[in-house]
Amino acid sequence: MEFKWMLLCLSLLAVSIGVVKAEDEIDADEEMIVSEDQGLVETEGDESTIEDLEPTDADTYLLFTKPVFEEKASIELPAGRLSEFLVGFTNKGSNDLVLETLDASLRYPMDFNFHIQNFTTVLLEKTIPPGSQATLGYAFIPADAFAGRPFGLSINLAYRDYEGKQMISKLYNDTVNIIEVEEGLDGETLFLYVLMAAACVLLLVGGQHFLYSVGNKRVGGGGLPSRTRANLETGTKTSKQIDMDWVPKNVLNHLNKQKAQSPKQKRVKKID
Repeated sequence: MEFKWMLLCLSLLAVSIGVVKAEDEIDADEEMIVSEDQGLVETEGDESTIEDLEPTDADTYLLFTKPVFEEKASIELPAGRLSEFLVGFTNKGSNDLVLETLDASLRYPMDFNFHIQNFTTVLLEKTIPPGSQATLGYAFIPADAFAGRPFGLSINLAYRDYEGKQMISKLYNDTVNIIEVEEGLDGETLFLYVLMAAACVLLLVGGQHFLYSVGNKRVGGGGLPSRTRANLETGTKTSKQIDMDWVPKNVLNHLNKQKAQSPKQKRVKKID
């Protein structure tokens, strides 16, 4: 029984020694630390010191050019439209600085570690001599689906010094509002209206042509409809075309006497 307890104690001791060695190995590994105003430096062993960058090495500036904002005004970016900004970089040190990348992204406003939309990462690889300045341009388009909601905007500029130490300058890391642009008439709506107007004109022309063709079919040679021509009385050209059977005989005799005693016949008789 005592032998079993001794074996159990030895096994627990061995496990604890292994855990301590693993922790020592993790602490002994080199780590890369990123900070807003600090560079990427190596730490060895239990020493976890962070080397501060000299504030005189570089100065950075950020200016939104589209849309333009007043100083200390809340930034509102239009959804689905191009937004642009300029980055000014000044090398105030005594050695060259190499600009590496410039990137931007939209983050979840409650947790900036959660990416919502990543924009293009621009590869620069541009050397800035001591005392020189550089201006960088960047453009991005927030998605239309993000309109009407706030998001975190993160803009980072990465560069390195002459020793190869990499540094990241967080140009902007705050919440912005993505707004929906309301316009009276855009290109798509104008094209739709023009298309509808053209369709209406075609329908009117087609209807007019159809009515004209139907009217020509119903019209006879004289220009009047056949139904109208059938109901129009043209009279009689000769007396032979008149049916006199229904007229009483005394009336016919009276008419014949009047024709026999017409003024024209009397005049002819006088002349003779």
